[in-house]
Amino acid sequence: MAVFNFFKLSMLLTLLSDVKLGSWTQKEAVAVGGFPPQCSRIECPTYDVVYSGDGYEIRLYNSSMWATTSPIDDISFVDGTRTGFLQLFNYIQGQNSYKQQIEMTAPVLTEIAPSDGPFCESSFLVSFYVPKKNQADPPPANGITIQKWVHTYIAVRQFGGFVTDSMIGVEAAALSSSLSGTIWADAIKKSHAGEITTQYTVAQYNSPFEFDNRVNEIWFKFSM
Repeated sequence: MAVFNFFKLSMLLTLLSDVKLGSWTQKEAVAVGGFPPQCSRIECPTYDVVYSGDGYEIRLYNSSMWATTSPIDDISFVDGTRTGFLQLFNYIQGQNSYKQQIEMTAPVLTEIAPSDGPFCESSFLVSFYVPKKNQADPPPANGITIQKWVHTYIAVRQFGGFVTDSMIGVEAAALSSSLSGTIWADAIKKSHAGEITTQYTVAQYNSPFEFDNRVNEIWFKFSM
């Protein structure tokens, strides 16, 4: 139980903090396909690796439930994620219709609908994976939507360090480049047809007090 409470508190502290992390914000090399170490300590959604490519892998996630905020409009990914996580933190601390506390899981997801200009607000949805023991009847709450994922394909790129606003676009572009010319790129393009700018997701796994071997991911969801 202590590890769950520690992770809850540490995630909250990092999202509230304005401390500059200096060299810790620099990107670290992460082996593609590495299983996030955090998932050996707290619950994470399950998946199968369908394909491993150069700089990416394709996963098939099993059916699962997620608690998701309403859209948050902000210029900053970091600020938008902080706002959403605070809502989810209150939710898992018992501010829900059942007044039920829920264990922390990983990753914390931020889905991004990018703006079409450099000084325009993007839209962010922040999500928390609902633990298996709560998935049959997740507590409802104002401002929180419970989403059921069917089996979902995701193209994934891993990267290290503390996630910054300037980092996410670079990493998303790198994933797109790695996928170029593959059947996966065609499936992603078809799945995101009609979007002005392609939506993508940032997955964060670690407590802020873990300075080494941090694992973050860029996700492109798609259908086959």
